[in-house]
Amino acid sequence: MKAYSRLLGIVAVAVIAVLGPATAASAHEERPTRELDGTGSVPVYRTAGPTLLVCKSDQADFATRVAGFPAELKAANEQLWQQCQQDGYRHIQQAVDAAHLPGTIIKILPGVYLEEPSLAPPSPECAAMENGAVRGKIYGYPVLTWDQQLACPHLANLVAILGKKSLQLEGTGAGPLDVLVDAQYKKLNAIRADNADGVYFRNMSAQRAQFNAFYVMETDGFVLDRTVGRWNDEYAFLTFAVDHGLYTDCEGYGNGDSAIYPGAASNINKDRGHDVPRYAVEIQRCYGHHNTLGYSGTAGDSVWVHDSVFTENTAGIATDSAFPDHPGMPQNHSKFERNIIANNNVDYYQYIVDGTCKKPFEQRGYEQGVVCPAVGLPVGAGVVNPGGNYNIWRDNHIYDNRYAGFVTSYVPGFVRNDTEFAQQFDTSHHNRYLDNVMGVSEKGEAKPNGLNFWWDGQGVGNCWTDMSGTNIRTLPACGENDLPGLGTHRYLGEPAGTLKMYACAGFNGGAQHLPSDCDWYGAYAAHGIERIEVKWAVGGAVVLGLLAIGLYYRRLRGSKRALPGLLLAVGGLTVGVFGTVEMGSVLHPIGLALYGAGFALLGLALRGTRARKFGVMTLIVAVFALLGAIDHGLLMIPWLPVSPALLRVLMEIVWIPWALGAVVAAPRPTPATADPAPPAEPEPATA
Repeated sequence: MKAYSRLLGIVAVAVIAVLGPATAASAHEERPTRELDGTGSVPVYRTAGPTLLVCKSDQADFATRVAGFPAELKAANEQLWQQCQQDGYRHIQQAVDAAHLPGTIIKILPGVYLEEPSLAPPSPECAAMENGAVRGKIYGYPVLTWDQQLACPHLANLVAILGKKSLQLEGTGAGPLDVLVDAQYKKLNAIRADNADGVYFRNMSAQRAQFNAFYVMETDGFVLDRTVGRWNDEYAFLTFAVDHGLYTDCEGYGNGDSAIYPGAASNINKDRGHDVPRYAVEIQRCYGHHNTLGYSGTAGDSVWVHDSVFTENTAGIATDSAFPDHPGMPQNHSKFERNIIANNNVDYYQYIVDGTCKKPFEQRGYEQGVVCPAVGLPVGAGVVNPGGNYNIWRDNHIYDNRYAGFVTSYVPGFVRNDTEFAQQFDTSHHNRYLDNVMGVSEKGEAKPNGLNFWWDGQGVGNCWTDMSGTNIRTLPACGENDLPGLGTHRYLGEPAGTLKMYACAGFNGGAQHLPSDCDWYGAYAAHGIERIEVKWAVGGAVVLGLLAIGLYYRRLRGSKRALPGLLLAVGGLTVGVFGTVEMGSVLHPIGLALYGAGFALLGLALRGTRARKFGVMTLIVAVFALLGAIDHGLLMIPWLPVSPALLRVLMEIVWIPWALGAVVAAPRPTPATADPAPPAEPEPATA
């Protein structure tokens, strides 16, 4: 066990030293939150109770808005409007402030609510508070404490529901867009419900916030029912540090991060396996489209997403463990089933590059279809899951995502500011991919993904039901009772995959920077030799091939084994490059097999010279290359803590300077000598 830990430690230090910290996924910055005790419940829609009315006073405008309603609904709204003119409120915030009884229902009549009183200049005390508040390191907005929110509720919020219990806000129109809360990009949040246990939103919309349309925080029990969030710089619906939540029949579009974000949901299952008693948040029959993401959830723990649709985004779904100092890490125990995750190929990164996203919010054109991506993602990905544990993906239709149906990878703990040794390897474990319908629509139409699955190779206990079209051809299968068979036992990813994820994480929207050697970013994506992993494959092949040729001409020309070994090695390196270019190609394991066989012959030839130790080193490289061919071509080798590819690369790092020394130091052998005996073997050079 000590040797096993020492191996992991050496490899981890090497990888972290080379790669350094990676860019985190987008999330949001907030005050420290308390852990909810979980005693709440999902609120139920009520038709009776203390009731307050909100309406506007322009009768002609109101008449126009209700003119097309069904007769019964129109008559009910007209009656409510007459009543509201007598004893109702003109602004939603006024009604919220007047709701002193738990269980109050606020009925909001059709209209656009700009909440003008909330836009008044802050008092001197609030202005001073805002100027002195801690500011987020990423976005720069003031991160207010709970007491500061109470004292100055409209520094960040158009409508603020703070500390109110069991409040129900519902629009009385025919659809959600009949009641519209419009922040006009003047506030961070259009509607914020904070410590508002039992809050229920129904049949209403919010739009044009600097961050969130609907924001529910630190709340045990909430419902978002038939609600729409659109044209926000970040999220349509953001719920954070919540429990007993339900999103139902919601819709979000035109958002820079995602339509739906259940981040840091109550971490109720963190110490369990796949058998869980309940989920903290349920999302059903929702529709996320034309956003950077349909769904995102940094530390989206214990979330059940089902029977929903995520289409025509840049990427469909992301749930991750890649944000510093975020509660609930690492992400765990979410279940996604019976969803449609399709045609997520919209490239919004053009607006980063051309400067549109540097303009003031109101000048960007969000209402005309512009989206400013808040995070770097593969254009054309169905699901992106960096660093999740114990997630279940079952019976989803995932199709027509041009990059990949799934993209999943490792996230070391230092990315989220967890520095303990064990936490560098605590993500991407025990995930199950069960009976998903890949590349075929719910109507039975063939609509293939680019790849069905891209995986960096890291993780323990992950398994898949039958899946073709993968970058690693030997995904471990799920057996009886959906349990992994031999499973995976890898604590670090494949070198090429890890390198790719690191390079692609270099997105910086504020600096208008897209990584030039990453194949994620639509019209600006790298292709072929431009891709980082292909560059390294070509560079490594050239160096190894030239050194092999040099060894042959300087030391081994008289050996019968050396020439076929050289030809096999150079051929394998060449084939391997083409296998790297074409993700998932059988050429990759074939190239490794040829390269390994060639190096085995070269190593045996070197063993017949005075360079016996160097011959052993060459044989070790050959062994790991051949193991890599098995690992990627036949069967993922169980119980290895790291992939043979990573061990091969580490051995090559030792082999290259040693080979260089052997080439430089050796005299050219005479062709007549069968196994030349050059001068004493050089010591390994220092890498």
